[in-house]
Amino acid sequence: MNEMPRPMRPGPGSARLVDLFLDMMAADRGAAANTLEAYRRDLDDYRAFLAGAGSDALVADVGTVRRYLADLAERGMKSSSSARRLSAVRQFHRFLYGDGHRTDDPTAIVRGPKRGRVLPKVLSVDRVLKLLDTAGEGIEDPERPWAERWRAARLHCLLELLYATGLRVSELVALPRSAARLANRTTDDFLVVRGKGGRERLVPLSNPAKAAIRRYRAVGAASPKGTALETSPWLFPADSESGHLTRQSFARDLKALAGASGLDATALSPHVLRHAFASHLLQHGADLRVVQELLGHADIATTQIYTHVLDERAKAMVRDLHPLAES
Repeated sequence: MNEMPRPMRPGPGSARLVDLFLDMMAADRGAAANTLEAYRRDLDDYRAFLAGAGSDALVADVGTVRRYLADLAERGMKSSSSARRLSAVRQFHRFLYGDGHRTDDPTAIVRGPKRGRVLPKVLSVDRVLKLLDTAGEGIEDPERPWAERWRAARLHCLLELLYATGLRVSELVALPRSAARLANRTTDDFLVVRGKGGRERLVPLSNPAKAAIRRYRAVGAASPKGTALETSPWLFPADSESGHLTRQSFARDLKALAGASGLDATALSPHVLRHAFASHLLQHGADLRVVQELLGHADIATTQIYTHVLDERAKAMVRDLHPLAES
C-alpha cells in the first residue's frame, strides 16, 4: 500500500505553522494588523481544503495547490481574489521552505489565474473642484445653524486634505490635532504620516489645505456649547470607539455630497479621490517615484497601475513635439 509521503521531520501542527509565518510577517516585514488578519483568513481556508483532501501544508504537492485553485474557481471566486489567495499561500510555502520545515516549495511553478488590468476610477479636475465648491457652500452663512456649518467645514477640510495629500482614508481621519499647527504657518510644511506597517513618510501640505484647516477650526471654536476640538488629540474628533471620525462616516458624507453635486454617488469614495491625487500629479509631469513616496507605496509596482496616465502623456508628447509628427 502506498503511503502518503511524510514531512522531512516532525513539526508543529499546521495552525502553529501559520502562527509562525504571521509572526515573521509582523516582525520582519512590518505587516499591519489588518494585513495579518487577511493572511490568516486566506491560510485558514487553504488549511481547510488540505484537511479535506487528507493533506497538510508540510506534504502538499504542486497538484494539490492546483486543485485548490480549481476549487476556488468552482466556488465562484473572482480571479483577482483567487490571485490574492494564491499570493498568501505562495508566501506561506516560501516561509516553510526557507525556515527548513520543507525541502521544496510546491507553489514555485504554479501559475495564478489570469487577471485583467483594472484601472483606478479617476475623477476629472473639474469634478473634484465641483465637489469642493459644493462642500464649501454656506460655511460662512451666519443664518445657517452652527452644527450644519461645522459639518460642512469639516467635510470641506477632509476633501481639501485628501486631494492635496493623497492620504489613505485611515490616515486622513486619524490625523493628530498637531496637524492644525501647520495651518498657521506661511512657509511650506510637511505632515509626518505613519502609514502601513508603521512606516513614516513626509507629505507636503498645500496652502488651500491649510486654509481649509483654519476655517474648520474657526467654525469649531465658535460652537455655542463648547467644542472638543481643543481637548481631543485628533484633528477630526468624534464620538466613536477610536475617538476620531470613522472611515465609514466620512464615506457616507462623501456620497451624500456627490449627490448634492450632481455626480454619481456609487462611483465616488475616498479611495477614488486618492487616485485623483496621483493621476492628476502624473498628468502634470510628476515623477512616478515621487508619487510612490507620497502615496506611501512600499513597492513601485503598486504605483505602476497609474502608468496608463504616463502612456497617454507620452503619446501626447510624441504627437505634439516630434518634428515628423505632422508628416
